[in-house]
Amino acid sequence: MTPTPVVLDSSGRRIHEQADSLRAAGPAVPVRLPGDLTAWSVTDGDVVKHLLTHPHVSKDARKSWPGYRPYAIGWLTAWVDVKSMFTTDDPDHQRLKNLVGKAFTPRRVEAMQQPITAIVTTLLDALAAEAPGSVLDLRARYSYKVPTQVICDLFGVPLDQRPAMLATIDAVLDTSLSAGQTTRVQQEMIASMHRLIEAKRARPGDDMTSRLIAARDSGLDRLSDDELVSTLLLMIGAGSETTVSLLDHAVIAMLSHPEQLAVARRDPARWDDVIEESLRRHPPVMHLPMRYATADIPLDGQTVIRAGDLILIGFGAHGRDPAVNADPDRFDIDRHDRAHLAFGYGMHYCLGAPLARLEARIALPALFDRFPDLRLATGPQDLQPLPSFIGTDVLQLPVTLTPGRRSGADER
Repeated sequence: MTPTPVVLDSSGRRIHEQADSLRAAGPAVPVRLPGDLTAWSVTDGDVVKHLLTHPHVSKDARKSWPGYRPYAIGWLTAWVDVKSMFTTDDPDHQRLKNLVGKAFTPRRVEAMQQPITAIVTTLLDALAAEAPGSVLDLRARYSYKVPTQVICDLFGVPLDQRPAMLATIDAVLDTSLSAGQTTRVQQEMIASMHRLIEAKRARPGDDMTSRLIAARDSGLDRLSDDELVSTLLLMIGAGSETTVSLLDHAVIAMLSHPEQLAVARRDPARWDDVIEESLRRHPPVMHLPMRYATADIPLDGQTVIRAGDLILIGFGAHGRDPAVNADPDRFDIDRHDRAHLAFGYGMHYCLGAPLARLEARIALPALFDRFPDLRLATGPQDLQPLPSFIGTDVLQLPVTLTPGRRSGADER
């Protein structure tokens, strides 16, 4: 007998606690999602990796979800209804991945170091102009602006289109919205991508949107209109939101663990450990909709995921599984054999992971070099979480800003 589905908490306040309780309840647990959907939540580290590479688990709702109705459930559009490498299986997945992958080769990512540094420097200069002791929202002024500007520049989003587009993308992660609100987000999200395409067709440039349009219009590639819109939505959204969360949580962790911050400031190579531990302890994404069983999948003697069932993978739960990382609640940049799935696993591993790490590797030390006396203006427990069972970010990050008298290099 299948147990009564657990209602996922959309407030964001219990997101990690609930993932732990779901893991303790079994290898897969039925959960209730908005739109009266039931899915199998998987938060056990070993089972997560097992299903992410299972031959009978699909990402394509059109082919693998018997009850699928396109655009019927507003909050699912960005995760299910779009047609990109995120929502397809091979061979379409590989074809679409190859198109976008050209922007994220090691050489191209390395070449972005200078423009990222320029963005970071400009934002820090603006913060330094504030009166000493000012309390401000570091998320709005810094951690949000770094990745959103990087990705919008990469895809050539016109300046006047950015605010509305980004506001819509932000709303995609809010799983507390009503059905009517999610429908409006759905419509505006698609409309914003069409506005971008129209703008770049009228005035193409040296950017990824123009290149994708050229591939579509030349007839040399099989990129459809839906795939073009969906790919832009995926790359602009995924290329910004997850990195914002990474920066926010890394800053919170460093300000909550000053002794570990001191280690990283003395040895810049340790910022890589800060980033990876932040990704493990505070993963940007907890549950990621959606996957589908294409055949019965037995997990143990009692639990069987049936063909056609929905699967909700707990990517963020993997790194917090005590069977994967000992004492998982402890933030420790000296942790050995650290493991996490913050950027996914298997064929759908995030293409933008190297770029996200590079942005953090530039933005974090630069922030603390410029403001070595930076401190939280509230207790970590008082920070308001994003209302979501998908994303784990905070809504604001109030800090007290006091510029240092010397650069980080001088202090070291």
